[in-house]
Amino acid sequence: MSNTHINAGGAAALAPREYHLAHEPHPENGTSLGFWLYLMSDCLIFAALFATYGVLGRNYAAGPTGKELFDLGLVALNTAFLLMSSITFGFAMLQKQKKNVKGTLLWLAITGLLGAAFLAVELYEFHHLIHEGAGPTRSAFLSSFFTLVSTHGLHVTFGLIWLITLMIQISKHGLIEANVRRINCLSMFWHFLDVVWIGVFTFVYLMGVL
Repeated sequence: MSNTHINAGGAAALAPREYHLAHEPHPENGTSLGFWLYLMSDCLIFAALFATYGVLGRNYAAGPTGKELFDLGLVALNTAFLLMSSITFGFAMLQKQKKNVKGTLLWLAITGLLGAAFLAVELYEFHHLIHEGAGPTRSAFLSSFFTLVSTHGLHVTFGLIWLITLMIQISKHGLIEANVRRINCLSMFWHFLDVVWIGVFTFVYLMGVL
C-alpha cells in the first residue's frame, strides 16, 4: 500500500476525533475558574487603590478634610442600597434554582433598580463635592478619593449593563445552561463589589470622619 493511501486513511480516521474536539461542549467549571482569576486581578487593582489612598489620604494641601466633606448619612443610605441589592440578587439565585424565569427576572430587575439608585447617589455626591470646590485636582487626598470611589462606581456601571443584557437573554431563551453560567458569574461579581464597598465605607468614609 502506498504512503498516499496510508495518509488518506489516517486523515479519515482522525476526522471524527477532530470534529468531536471542535464541537466539544463547554468545559465544566471552566468559566468559573476563569472568572475567579479575573476577580483576583480586580482584587489587586483595588488593593493598589486602597494603598494609594492610605498614603495620600491625609495630604489635604490646606484644603478640606474628609470630616468637613463627607456626609455619613448620605453614604449610609448609599451603602444600604448596595447591600440590599446583594440580598435581592440572592433571591434571584433562589428563583433560578427553582427554574422560575419570571421570578428570576423580577428579582434581577429589583437588583438593577437598587444598583442604579446607588450610582445616582454617588453621582450626586461627586457633583456636590466638585460644586463646593473639592474636585479631584484640589489635593492628593481628593485625587486618591475620587480615583478609588469612581473605579468602584465604574464596576457597578459595568455590572448593571451586564445585568440588563442577561435579563434580555433570559427573557428570550430562558434559564438555559449558558444563562445559568452567566448569572452565577454575575452573582460573584456583584457580591465582590459589595465587599469592596464595605472596605470603602469603613476605610475612606468612616475613618475619614472619625
